Amino acid sequence: MRQPDLVYDWNRAGADAVPAVPGRVQLDDETLRDGLQSPSVLDPPIAAKIRILHLMARLGIDTADIGLPGAGPRATADVRALAREIVSARLPIGANCAARTVRADIEPIARISQEVGLPIEACTFIGSSPIRQYAEGWTLDRMLRATEDAVSFAVAEGLPVMYVTEDTTRAHPDTLARLYRAAIDCGARRLCIADTVGHATPRGAQAVVRWVREEIVRPSGADVQIDWHGHRDRGLGLANTLAAIEAGADRVHGTALGIGERVGNTEMDLLLVNLVLLGRHDGDLAALPEYCEAVAEATGLAIPRNYSVVGQDAFRTGTGVHAAAIIKARKLGDERLADMVYSGVPAHLVGRRQVIEISHVSGMSNVKYWLAEHGYDDGDDGLCQHVFALAKRSDRVLEDDDVHFCCAEYLNGRVGQPAPADLVPPVDRPAAGDREMIGEVVPSADALAAGSGATSDGAGLASGPAGGPERDAAPIDLTPRGPRSRRGSGPRRRGTP
Repeated sequence: MRQPDLVYDWNRAGADAVPAVPGRVQLDDETLRDGLQSPSVLDPPIAAKIRILHLMARLGIDTADIGLPGAGPRATADVRALAREIVSARLPIGANCAARTVRADIEPIARISQEVGLPIEACTFIGSSPIRQYAEGWTLDRMLRATEDAVSFAVAEGLPVMYVTEDTTRAHPDTLARLYRAAIDCGARRLCIADTVGHATPRGAQAVVRWVREEIVRPSGADVQIDWHGHRDRGLGLANTLAAIEAGADRVHGTALGIGERVGNTEMDLLLVNLVLLGRHDGDLAALPEYCEAVAEATGLAIPRNYSVVGQDAFRTGTGVHAAAIIKARKLGDERLADMVYSGVPAHLVGRRQVIEISHVSGMSNVKYWLAEHGYDDGDDGLCQHVFALAKRSDRVLEDDDVHFCCAEYLNGRVGQPAPADLVPPVDRPAAGDREMIGEVVPSADALAAGSGATSDGAGLASGPAGGPERDAAPIDLTPRGPRSRRGSGPRRRGTP
């Protein structure tokens, strides 16, 4: 069968799935500005920011917010350096900068743009919701005067202007209409709908984008584009951004790993993956893991193991049924099929590969595949049963070193003897109580003794006795230890934490 016939895509079914503005959507990366407002990150040195900027360009991201120079001398210096890098390295990426609707914030953007010879979009923002107006003591007339003065000043300085209404998703349409129309009249050619506190749902995101397009942009007669800027306070950042695109947003914002104010922004990395899969972005995502790792390293954050696409666990499985399907697909000689049969995101899209491991919920297919992949005789039934029995005594995915020693003791006739400490490094794990606190399912002693867990691998192979060989024959200590320091997808080098 042709590959398209193997997946019926409900994401593309029905009239509601047809985007208002088909084709490629523009992307604005906020990692180096809003992303660095996260309370848990470090502000990276300029060399790290430049590296991240290059990775954005490699991924086909259209524009990058390179800072808020009005924040002070260090911010100004970094914005200048990043702007110069775009010019000197001829990076295929545009630049913009954030600014309050005050001349003091806009002036350094204009100065840097003129010094470097790079057009820099001024993203002038002002709060727009009733709650913000009440807290600040603002009147609408005051907000309109600030808008008109700031946008007019930026345009007079030769800067393209994006006018940003903070907290748009909680603002009254009458207020938004007056602010947006004033900004357009003064020369703004991009309006940004900001879900500043992550209030919106996908339905709300679509409603406000459609309203701005139909009630503000279209009647204006001007060539004005619409941006969407989303946050993750309710866990809906990515869903809202996709909804905004379907409603007709021209450009959407995000940050690497979703870092940003409070719990962060829409995840640019996951947005890129989704847009490629939906046919709305044509960039090469081979650099996506490096982009995320560079940001994590520069900001002092760790990528969660179970993070989508770039996390260590994204393309690993120790489950029998899943592994058996991947193995069968590979036996058909179609790696793309193997990449998709148990994965909603093809691993090759980001330069990775499906990894099959051995665990307490593995079937014999996992064991045989792992042995063959690592140069052992997967036709040796005794060896297979010996490794399989170790898996059934475990409560986790086995480390490669665990399995290598298990094979060595069988092949050398050392079954039942203790493992040399220098051969099998200890596997640090959370204590049972700690694992329960973080939501890990901790099997009971009775369940472990009975070899409980899903063991079918769908391959028509016997799974062996429920509990495997007697537990006192275990050559490897599988008792829980302290927090684990490694759960990678490849083999661990001896002595490496």
